Amino acid sequence: MQIFKVMYKFYYKHAKIYDMENNFDTIVAIVTPLAYSSVGIIRISGSDSFKIANKIFSKNFIKRAINYGYILDSDKKRLDEVILLPFVSPHSYTGEDVIEIQTHGNPQILNAIMELIIKNGARPALRGEFTKRAFLNKRIDLSQAEAVADIIQSKSIKSAQSALNNLGGYLKNKINSIKKDLIELYSKVIASIDFPEDVSETDAKDIVSICNDKILEIDNILKAAKSHDFIRDGFNCCLIGRPNVGKSSLFNALLNYTRAIVTSVEGTTRDTIKEALNLEGYLINFIDTAGIRDKQNVDEVEKIGIDNSIDAIKNSDIVMFLFENSSGEIEKNLIELASDKKILYIKTKADINFNKPNSDAIEISSKTGFGIDKLKEKIVSVIKEMTPLESDYTTNKRQQTCLLRAKEALLNVIETSKMQDLADLYAMDLKAALISLDEITGEVLGDKILENIFNNFCIGK
Repeated sequence: MQIFKVMYKFYYKHAKIYDMENNFDTIVAIVTPLAYSSVGIIRISGSDSFKIANKIFSKNFIKRAINYGYILDSDKKRLDEVILLPFVSPHSYTGEDVIEIQTHGNPQILNAIMELIIKNGARPALRGEFTKRAFLNKRIDLSQAEAVADIIQSKSIKSAQSALNNLGGYLKNKINSIKKDLIELYSKVIASIDFPEDVSETDAKDIVSICNDKILEIDNILKAAKSHDFIRDGFNCCLIGRPNVGKSSLFNALLNYTRAIVTSVEGTTRDTIKEALNLEGYLINFIDTAGIRDKQNVDEVEKIGIDNSIDAIKNSDIVMFLFENSSGEIEKNLIELASDKKILYIKTKADINFNKPNSDAIEISSKTGFGIDKLKEKIVSVIKEMTPLESDYTTNKRQQTCLLRAKEALLNVIETSKMQDLADLYAMDLKAALISLDEITGEVLGDKILENIFNNFCIGK
């Protein structure tokens, strides 16, 4: 058993690419939007944070307390009345000594205090540098760091809630759960290679059983990946139909304001118009399209608009097919184009057309508002059908790629383990699987990947 513990430590000693003792300088940033507002916040992080704060604050501040006073410039003149909040290492966002200064939200005041702090020894923070330090100082793992950016950039409550769960460690705990048995298996395999006289070779059936279990867990995460993408990026929902069928009117009614031009002239809409709307926490990108009709009877501009409408159908997740009374070749072609999409049939102009629609159609009047709420309920119902595998966390494209690589490596382990005297080979594949999983949490990471991730953050976070 002692050998396994040694090998367990061996894995983590030699597998980590990005692991270092960090001696950082002191950074500063304005963390609120630089605009006239009631409050502005400046954050300082690093070993000199407290020293710098004492130089510019009107009195010696008390650690672990809310401090009221003034920021004084180099001539000891008051710049602003502030609240100063110290956070003592390691109990701060970055894991370092941190000072947050709450000022009045005047850009001139904020910039003046910022320049004063830089003059006293700090430097401007880079994009995402505070969160990067939190990661490098082991306050959070990489999945939690990415969740910070996701929370800030979330376009819906559902997306923000999932990102918040990731920040709380849901995804990290899931990945660590998968890794646990694989690390133990890897340690046993390496021990049997390095100490053949003391440790017997691991039974192939045990290897296959463990790998299959982990592949199943990975598959369960990946099955929900499409739902995760929808929740994060939103659902594309386009409105299609003949010219003048009521697409732009419905588009405006759904948004509850006039976004698209509506006239009685056929072909008024010449290009696609896209606007986002939140319904019950889900982000939906509604796309108004040009009416589709025979291209022989339209000008060059409308032909381009029709082509764009067809592209919108192909790139949509949900298609809202609008019709009045007629049903002909154009309608059949439109339905065929959207055959691989979820189609909602909508009979428009209920205020002037009194004939009964088919049983699958939702009858609406954009003019009076009749049926609009029912249509919104139907859209949400369809979205819930399309995301049956919602979970407490989400995965992004990078994390999904890592999971796929881990799965592929484990499949290789299964195949190789069935052959005799190939322990060295499947040990390499086991390590490859673990490294792929470690990339999700950031225990194994290259500099370029790390730089790409944090470059997508805003300044001050």
